[in-house]
Order: sequence, then structure tokens, then C-alpha cells
Amino acid sequence: MRLNLPEYDFNIKKNDAGLVIFDDLRKKFVALTPEEWVRQHFVKYLISERLFPAALMGNEVSLTQNGIKRRCDTVVAARDGSPLVIVEYKAPSINITQATFDQIVRYNMVLHARYLIVSNGLTHYCCRIDYENNSYQFLPDIPAYSAL
Repeated sequence: MRLNLPEYDFNIKKNDAGLVIFDDLRKKFVALTPEEWVRQHFVKYLISERLFPAALMGNEVSLTQNGIKRRCDTVVAARDGSPLVIVEYKAPSINITQATFDQIVRYNMVLHARYLIVSNGLTHYCCRIDYENNSYQFLPDIPAYSAL
């Protein structure tokens, strides 16, 4: 499926379970679902176009919230190792709704990242959290890592 992101080359193959795609961050093949297609494109976009350091990025990052184990789609760390950006992906057929933002905000109650990004591969939202003023601001574009 064509996304609102640049096209990239991926290592895709078929196994007994169906199509799988190599995740460079997790260093393994994972099921190629529509959401995974968005994740892989978006991660490549952040690395190649926004110069996010791959070494500071993780996919499917575990966290515990109120005793429940959850997984963030992608977490990007600051150079000091603290969470800087959380990214939540949806399949292109899924509209981004308030529930999507509620989900990423719940994750951020644990991680306290400064930036939240939501994408379904077609539409992308990025907001900066201002903890001092207890507010947030939607940004017109995804900033380069150096500007975060």
C-alpha cells in the first residue's frame, strides 16, 4: 500500500505464517501487518529524513502502567537515555481518533516524553508537551532530531 511517506527498500520474505519484514531496530523478521508496514516506513523516515539516531530508537518497548504490561510502538531516547519521543502507529485503514491520542497519552504518563507522534501512514500528528505550563502544542511537521 502506498503511504504518505517516501518509498524505501525492505527485506520482505514469505514463511509458513505469511509475509514477514525485517525490523532493523529489533534485528529480526516480524509479521508484515498493515500497522507494521506503517511502522517500518515511519522508522526509516525518521532515520533518513529527520536524522533520528537508530541507536536511540526502539520498537515495541515494554512498560508497566497501573500493573498492566503495555507496549509502545516506537520510543526514541534523548542522548541522556531518557524518553524523548513516543510514536503510535495505526494501519492506514484506521482513522486517527481521540482514542488514539488517549492511548499515547496513557503511555506518556509513565514515560514523560516531550514529543508524541501518531501516524497511520497517511496522516501524521506531532505534538510537543510543555510540562512547565501544563500544555501541549501541535507542530506543523515532524522536527529533525537535532531540533528536539
